[in-house]
Amino acid sequence: MIIFLRHAQAENNTKRILAGRTEGVPLTKTGIEQAERISEYLKPLDISAIYSSPIERASHTAEIVAKNRSLEVVLDERLTEIDMGKFTRMNYDDMFAKYGNIFLKFYENDPVISEHEVETFPDVQKRVLDMVDHVLKKHKNENVILVTHMDPIKSMLAKVMNLLPETLFELIIANASLTIIKEQDKIFSLSAINAMNIDRYYQTW
Repeated sequence: MIIFLRHAQAENNTKRILAGRTEGVPLTKTGIEQAERISEYLKPLDISAIYSSPIERASHTAEIVAKNRSLEVVLDERLTEIDMGKFTRMNYDDMFAKYGNIFLKFYENDPVISEHEVETFPDVQKRVLDMVDHVLKKHKNENVILVTHMDPIKSMLAKVMNLLPETLFELIIANASLTIIKEQDKIFSLSAINAMNIDRYYQTW
């Protein structure tokens, strides 16, 4: 299985800031607790490898999950956050007020995205699929965790489920949640989405 894990809650999530690839955006106290709990949730599974985005909020999440498994976290740029270009560090509300629904435009591959030097959704999907192909070849019939960000996960879901831009916009991948993909004969299937500790379903994501 390929187990996508979105990073736990970070400061940009609570402040509603588009951090993009900005360094120095740590997990919150709640985020550290989320990562520890999802690590416990994953304990029954035999995990062969853990790969992570090099961005701090993802790599810290990966390290928490890996610490009780005698596994080293392998950083891979193909799992990194999208490059938000000129929107980096903008407040969500300010961005929406000035430019409209940039997230929907991102999924639609609207020209405004490349005009503002934002990585395009097709480019995100291309690198994520390349990463998945690498994992399937290197870890055949093994369980592997990929710690990443919301939109790389959405790009995989778009491939598996053929999702429309409007659906991708509405879809929320919770912090420290699992999206589990299986592959057989080059066909992907979705086994789980937003899997996490049961009490978290009652909380604001």
